[in-house]
Amino acid sequence: MAHYLIGDIQGCDAPLARLLAKIAFSPSRDTLYLLGDLVNRGPSSAAVLRRLAACGDAARCLLGNHDLSLLAVAQGHRAPHRNDTMDEVLQAPDRDALLDWLSHRSMAIHAHGILMVHGGVLPQWDLRQVLALAGEVEAVLRGAGLAGFLRQMYGNQPDHWSDSLAGADRLRVIVNALTRLRFCTPEGVMDLRASGGLGQAPPGTLPWFDVPDRRTAGTCIAFGHWSTLGYLRRPDLIGLDTGCVWGGCLSGLKLDESGAGAHQLVQEKCEQAQAPGE
Repeated sequence: MAHYLIGDIQGCDAPLARLLAKIAFSPSRDTLYLLGDLVNRGPSSAAVLRRLAACGDAARCLLGNHDLSLLAVAQGHRAPHRNDTMDEVLQAPDRDALLDWLSHRSMAIHAHGILMVHGGVLPQWDLRQVLALAGEVEAVLRGAGLAGFLRQMYGNQPDHWSDSLAGADRLRVIVNALTRLRFCTPEGVMDLRASGGLGQAPPGTLPWFDVPDRRTAGTCIAFGHWSTLGYLRRPDLIGLDTGCVWGGCLSGLKLDESGAGAHQLVQEKCEQAQAPGE
């Protein structure tokens, strides 16, 4: 039995298939943890969704910003970006089944001592709060309020967390942090426009994981979303977006269950080469 973390796929089914073959993945034996952005910008989003759905409980997937964007476009609440490649899903004969499966994926997962999110975590949140807030969004995604939520999901305000937030504002902050966050101030004010590397933080901000005294500092966190970082490994941090769709590679990390922390990195080159972007 083996457990793997896998970074952003973004519709690149061919490298995903090769990576799974390379690790001899068996859904009857192994578990995959996909860190979000399963779809979009790559050529085969529908194939990725079908492949992962067929794995059943052996593929535990997070929702990324591109996955939520697909749901919003499908509901008519967002126009496709000029570089989007969602039509394969939107025009598929099994469109409804694929979208329903996607809407039932997770916003955060805690397993094997690792907190998994697509984007980031605000400094005020501890592990328990992250999972509780993720659960609030998941309940809306899986319920009758999905359309209303997607209609109000987009926007950069409010740009910081408050326990007093309610309704659409509360859900929007949670979604922005868990799926879009890269930089924030020490007080947790999010800058959601910047997408550069560690040395390109906007004035007054830090990478979210470098904020002093963040409340999740004692928890190992795995995330995707930030292709300009490449593979990032620290004792309490695993960054796995290695730019598959941007001409990089798809990365998987086999978790070491012995407690020694000697995780094994497995990568597969991607033939896709889109221009860099979110």
